[in-house]
Amino acid sequence: MVEKTIKIINPTGLHARPAALFVQTAGKYTSSIWIKYGTKKVNAKSIMGLMSLAISKGASIVIGAEGEDEELAIKEIEDLITSGLGE
Repeated sequence: MVEKTIKIINPTGLHARPAALFVQTAGKYTSSIWIKYGTKKVNAKSIMGLMSLAISKGASIVIGAEGEDEELAIKEIEDLITSGLGE
């Protein structure tokens, strides 16, 4: 299992378009991937779960993964977030 804390830097947080990109990226991996924000933990492959967190700019989230490609999944998701989620 791998977990990493990452700060959301894009101006609008994880609204619909960046959330869809995030879920699409997470869906490429066989590992279980989740996001923890505050007291909630959701499946990172679920657009509804991710949107329910209402993550805004400047928020720190924990990305976790467990499975055969966990390291690669966390690395790609971290790169996606630190690049501003396409915005």
